[in-house]
Amino acid sequence: MFKGTTIIAVRRGDKVAMGGDGQVTLGDTVMKHGARKVRWLYDDQVLAGFAGSTADAFTLFERFEEKLELYGGNLTRSAVEMAKDWRMDKMLRRLEALMIVADEEHTFVISGNGDVIEPDDNIVGIGSGAAYAEAAARALLRKSELKADDIVREAMKIASEICIYTNDRLTLEILPHEQKQEDDK
Repeated sequence: MFKGTTIIAVRRGDKVAMGGDGQVTLGDTVMKHGARKVRWLYDDQVLAGFAGSTADAFTLFERFEEKLELYGGNLTRSAVEMAKDWRMDKMLRRLEALMIVADEEHTFVISGNGDVIEPDDNIVGIGSGAAYAEAAARALLRKSELKADDIVREAMKIASEICIYTNDRLTLEILPHEQKQEDDK
């Protein structure tokens, strides 16, 4: 059974930063340190992050990108239709996973239960270290002038120090699309 990860998205000003750790575990063994759990979709206009098994991630990223194509990049409509399919499709509904998707206007969490949730406070996390990363990000957003990417970087560092299923090999992407940044430590 695959366990854990941490994905967090922070929106500040006209920027959205999304980061994910690189650790993949199988039971109590670390199988990989540098997995990419945050990806660009729809011609680099949408960011997506995933918590769940690797095979499920590929399936859901592919399905979500199909929805984006079908609905002309409309993130809200694509997210709702993806959640409907995920909940109703026999194969998909067995997947135990969560996705964060974001464009320049919206950020959503999508689940297999049919949930499409937009956070109230411009911060959202999923995975085993999400609560740690969200708490750190909230404090930094409230008490500092750090940019969204710096908040994600620091929040993920804190989560990796607390959550045993989260490492410090960060994949960080920023909307609007900027050059890819990877921090390997």
